[in-house]
Amino acid sequence: MSKYITLKENRDFRRLYSKGKSYVSAGIVVYVCKNHTNSKRFGITTSKKTGTAVLRSRSRRVIREAYYELYDNIKNGYDFVFVARAKTPHLKSYDILRFMKELLKKAGVLI
Repeated sequence: MSKYITLKENRDFRRLYSKGKSYVSAGIVVYVCKNHTNSKRFGITTSKKTGTAVLRSRSRRVIREAYYELYDNIKNGYDFVFVARAKTPHLKSYDILRFMKELLKKAGVLI
């Protein structure tokens, strides 16, 4: 079993959109909300505004990789939804990592 738990249910995404706190940067948007478990869960959304299927896939891949890099420094007990923006597929992975670190620090979930 993978140590990374992903959000798959539409109700989980809707809960984060409505009750979660959002943090915005040029590259990504992060929604953060406490969960009632002692685990970190995440989901990624990319809209058609991001571009073609190739660009949407690249966006998801880059966001996922940045999350994996920061995983050990994130507090337990939170759910995250990362939303790709139109710029996301054109940015380098270290830019996304920098944006994500900045937003998660602002959210107070980085150790």
